[in-house]
This record gives sequence, structure tokens and C-alpha cells, in this order.
Amino acid sequence: MNSRSAPPIPFFTQASSFERCWPEIRRHLNALFDRGKYSHGRQVVELEKMLAAYTGAEHVLAVNSGTDALTLLLRAAGVRRGDEVVVPAFSFVATASSVALALAKPVFADIDPESYSLDPDSAEAAVTERTTAIMPTHLFWQLADMAGIGQVAARHNLTVVEDSAESIGMRWDGTHAGLLGKGGVLSFFPTKTLGALGDAGAIVTNDPDVADQAAILRHHGRMGRTTDHIAGISNLSGASGTNSKMDDIQACVLMGKLPHLDADIARRAVLAEAYTERLRAVPGVLRLPSLAKREVQSDPVFYVYVIEVERRDELVEHLTRQGIGTEVYYPTPLHLQPCFAELGYRRGDFPNAEAACEHTVALPFHHDLDEDTVDRVCEAIRTFYTGSRN
Repeated sequence: MNSRSAPPIPFFTQASSFERCWPEIRRHLNALFDRGKYSHGRQVVELEKMLAAYTGAEHVLAVNSGTDALTLLLRAAGVRRGDEVVVPAFSFVATASSVALALAKPVFADIDPESYSLDPDSAEAAVTERTTAIMPTHLFWQLADMAGIGQVAARHNLTVVEDSAESIGMRWDGTHAGLLGKGGVLSFFPTKTLGALGDAGAIVTNDPDVADQAAILRHHGRMGRTTDHIAGISNLSGASGTNSKMDDIQACVLMGKLPHLDADIARRAVLAEAYTERLRAVPGVLRLPSLAKREVQSDPVFYVYVIEVERRDELVEHLTRQGIGTEVYYPTPLHLQPCFAELGYRRGDFPNAEAACEHTVALPFHHDLDEDTVDRVCEAIRTFYTGSRN
């Protein structure tokens, strides 16, 4: 098919999968409309139970976004005003901005170039007398080195909090992401492996004290139906609670989609292998997804399919002209973001993070994708680097 006449390939769509899940979603919505309570109601409680069963978490608290989940989790885990939290320089901005929103200071460290996650040695070098927590981010398809990070935390008496927003379904020796420290989070942003129709998130933890504090914080600092707001300056990180309750309509969507999650994850694995097989020998492609070599192997779940390439920005322009959508995760490392300029970091401080920002690109990837579309994307990449067609 001529590329000019071929239909565009979006980076993400959930049209077909949503249609497949619609009967179950509609059933939950009908129950919601019959009941008439649309915020923090019975559907949210039911979703929390389903997520607890899926992840093995003792406590799940649904909130209105992954960013709020991170911020509230940090506060509930004991991060206080002025504390330092070590985070990776390569991640979505919420990884670091959540620390700032918890009134603490993000301190950056470099990443392991294989996993794109926080490098334990670099993280340890960033620890100071004010450091109280370390927050690895599980990116793209695998967990961070939780054994190495756990050792750093133990040597310096640090709390481990996981930015596990992308990692539903990922497990480390059988333990679900987010449950390897004080707690973690899930994001249900529409593009996620389990996506809502808008913003939504959750905190997962096995620590009852963290769960209790997070439950108070997400509801204006109050417990249950009381009107006494108990979360304040004296007993938490320096601010009162907030309004971060999940919308029950989003809970209905997620409950309708959750039973299909394992099949969707399996489909993503097939598509990832199809991409890898077709791109393995393409010149200009520097690195394909792989699992970091560790004593404990984590279960991969492909949230996105990210490769490293030469002339990344030119390739993106070429694919755009072919009607092929892409995303760059992430064009600027966190330590060079303008919002963190006052922290004093400079280019060259974290070379692995900076290299990833220069070379990575995410290709169209979702469980509605078919292998003919994968063929077309890979052929467009090969053509860019070779200047010829088969």
C-alpha cells in the first residue's frame, strides 16, 4: 500500500478494546446511575477490592490521578517538609514534582542504561544527612533493580517508595510492583496498560499506617464521615489534606476493563516480540528492549515499546510524514527542566539519563494493534535508515 494512501497509524487508541469491554462497563454504569452516588461511592470501593485481589496488596486507595497518588503516598509514608528524596533524572515530571508537592526536595541520580530505572550506585552517591526516602521509577516494561535499591535504603535507613505508575502486572519474584517498600502507585491515565477515560490513580501498600494516613489525606484530612479535619501541620508533612477522591464513573470503566488485563498484557508481549524481530537488524536502531540481567528476574509488562535510535528527531519527522504517530519519553531530563533550575544541576551531571533523552522514541503500541501495522511501522523505519524498500 502506498504510504500516502494508507490510513494513519495513531500512537495510541483504545477504540476496539473499549467496544469489547463495553457490556461490562455498561453494567457497572447502570448500577451507578441507579444508586445515584457519583463520587467516592460503592463502585470505587468495589474497584479497590478488585485491584487488591489482582495485585495482592493489603490496601488499595483509589484517588483522582497518578500524580496525586505519588504525592499523598510520600506524605503518608512519612516524608516531611525539607526532607530530601532521591529520584531518577529520567522519568515523567510527576516523579519529581510529587516530591516538591509533598514539600520535600527532589535529589536526582542517574539511571541504569539497560532498565532506564534508578541506578543504585548513583542513588547512593546522592544520599545526604537530609535524605529520608528513595523513590525508584519502574519504566516502560520492567522493574527497577529493587534488590540494589533495597540495599542502599538499608545502609542509610531510608524509606523506599515506588513510582510504579506504569507497572500494573509487573512482579518481582512474585511480588507486585509497588509492594516492595512502603508502598507504590498505579496510574490509570488513558494510555496506560489499564486505562480509564480520564485521570485516575491508586495507592497500593501493605502498611496499615500508610493506608490510614493516605485515606485521611485524600479526603480533606478527615476520617470517614466526620467533619473534623485531623491532617495538618503538626502531624504530617506540613499541609492539610486535599480532595483526591476517584470519580465512580472512572471506577466503572476500570472494573469493566480489569478482567481483560491479563489477555491485554499477553497481547502486548506478542506485539513487542513482533517489533523486536523486525527491527533487530535495522541499521540506525541502537537498542531494542531487553531485560536487565539480575539474580531475581522481574516479570516484564510492556506499557510502551521504546527503542534507541540514531538521528531520533529526524526519524520522528519522517514517521510523522508517513502518518505514523510516536512519542518521546522524555525529551529533557528532569535535572535540566526549567522548574528545577534552582537546584543547580548542569548538563553532563547524569550522562545515562541525558543519552536516553537524546535517543529514545516510543513506537505505536496498544493491544488493538495488528502485526500488519507493525510491519508498516518497521518498514518506514528501515526505509529511513537505508533509503530503500524491499
